[in-house]
Amino acid sequence: MKRAFIPPADSLIAFECAARHLSFTRAAEELHLTQGAVSKQVRQLEDRLGVELFRRVRQRIVLTDAGRLYLHDIRGALENMTAATRQVMSYAGSADVLNLAVLPTFGTRWLAPRLAGFQKRFPDAGLNLSVRLQPFDFDEEPFDGAIHHGDPVWAGAIAERLFDEEVIPVASRAFRDRHDIRDPADLVRVPRLQLATRPLAWRQWFEHVGVETDAAFQGARFEQFVMISEAAIHNMGAALIPRFFVEAELASGRLVQLFDISLDQNTAYYFVYPEGRTMRPVVKTFRQWLMEEARTARTNREAMLPR
Repeated sequence: MKRAFIPPADSLIAFECAARHLSFTRAAEELHLTQGAVSKQVRQLEDRLGVELFRRVRQRIVLTDAGRLYLHDIRGALENMTAATRQVMSYAGSADVLNLAVLPTFGTRWLAPRLAGFQKRFPDAGLNLSVRLQPFDFDEEPFDGAIHHGDPVWAGAIAERLFDEEVIPVASRAFRDRHDIRDPADLVRVPRLQLATRPLAWRQWFEHVGVETDAAFQGARFEQFVMISEAAIHNMGAALIPRFFVEAELASGRLVQLFDISLDQNTAYYFVYPEGRTMRPVVKTFRQWLMEEARTARTNREAMLPR
């Protein structure tokens, strides 16, 4: 009975395209149909729904209120169908596919440069990586695992610790020299870059180094660490960034660590996967590889600590 209410896909596609262009002619060009065919499909859709979706005004069309509402919902449904189709097509030619949810900066700066090592271990595996910022329900999302930052709490999932987060103050060499930054207290008087999701970071760092200030929350705000690091590289201010996110920039000299004082967070990074679900070979291999990479990263970090 539910399916009886679903119009033919061709009619929905024709409607969405015509509504996007507000033109049957341009929709016909995009869909490689005649203008008459598009108009007919839309008219059949209107007859099926019993609702006028477009109002014909002289030589143009405009959406009715019902048409605007329907477009909003149909466009989302078509986008979901497209994403689902691309997702299943990614299985072609692969023995198995790993669907992973990652945090954007972690995925870009830490995970992506290392993935070639995983593909050497599992050469027939397909990889689908998507960004998710918040915990989700594994029963409702098509993921085998996720990278999570925070506490080891995720409903219906197992969280395995990868490593802690060491946050360090960085800036470009030019910015440091121009502002004559010599002491932690000097950071009170210079522009500082803020991460929107961690508004307390600078206050915590100043408290850690014993500097009192009422200006800890001042400074340009950014959504992601990758944006802050680029802003710091281009002399916009000093930033607090996890060391492993800027290893390449520190090695190249594009950023410098201002002081050998780090702020260890109470939170950590975790690999999270569904509890009670049989783990497929590709997931087992990825988990093992990821834990080894994290262990190596921890060992390298400990080797750099002063003795």
